[in-house]
Amino acid sequence: MKTLILLSLAPLLCCAAAPYGSIEIAVDSVRSARGTVHVDICTRTTFLKDCPYSGDAPAHNGTTIVVVPNVPPGRYAAQAFHDRNGNGQVDRGLFGIPKEGVGFSNNALKMSEPKFDAAAFDHDGHDQKIAFQLKYFFG
Repeated sequence: MKTLILLSLAPLLCCAAAPYGSIEIAVDSVRSARGTVHVDICTRTTFLKDCPYSGDAPAHNGTTIVVVPNVPPGRYAAQAFHDRNGNGQVDRGLFGIPKEGVGFSNNALKMSEPKFDAAAFDHDGHDQKIAFQLKYFFG
């Protein structure tokens, strides 16, 4: 009887929801190996706020790879910053200008914070790679 029950549950166990794919972000133009690079994966409603998916990696001069695991299918925008001092936030100077490197998917950062649509990309739920650069406004 136990065998029969286990066999009847086998299709459910084998096909349970598998984790979604990761998004691997190559963050270019990192200016030093100090601190970490933080990346958020944001929806339209969470862009520039509390994004639902994120990852960190030790900073590397040049390119730092950050992996954000288990991201379901959807339309997202990525935002990143070089957290040189490890305080978990973008330090800002006069007029709110970032003192640490910041960047957005599609290199959407120009002279002001980008709109979601400028930084947006589609994720099909499988492993994906994207790349963009950080911009530093201060030395």
